This record gives sequence, structure tokens and C-alpha cells, in this order.
Amino acid sequence: MTVPPFDPELDSAEYVYVRLADHIEARIRAGELSLGRRLPPEREQAAEYGVAYMTVRRAMKELRERGLIKTVVGRGTYVVDELPEE
Repeated sequence: MTVPPFDPELDSAEYVYVRLADHIEARIRAGELSLGRRLPPEREQAAEYGVAYMTVRRAMKELRERGLIKTVVGRGTYVVDELPEE
């Protein structure tokens, strides 16, 4: 399964951080971001996706709440080792 590119300019009723979280979740579930993989720093992701740093921070919070990523202080943010049910 191929995940389409993220478009921050897409005209949508959804908040950008929710669309970004949905996009990253789709990448995780498609295997583009493998289980246990360390994610790039939030500032790098902001540049990659063309969004504000705080948008990435909110998306990461959303993904943590969904049980898809975990953050280890001083080490980084990782995709969980086992995905929760959809």
C-alpha cells in the first residue's frame, strides 16, 4: 500500500495537525515507517512536511494518544513495537 504525499495546503475541514497525524499513521500502518523505528526530530519533520513546528508537536501528541508512537526523554520518538487495533 502506497500512502499519497501529505499536502499542508489541502482545503479541508480537518485541522492540519490531525491530517498530519492521520498521514503518519497511514505511513506506519503501510510499513513505510517500521515498528521500533526512531522518527526524525520534530523540527526536521516540520521542514519535511512544510508545516509549523507546533503543528508537528500536536501531531506527535495525537499519535502518542493513539498508541502509535512513544517518546523516550533524551533519546527520541519511536514507532511502537506493536500496533494497536484500528
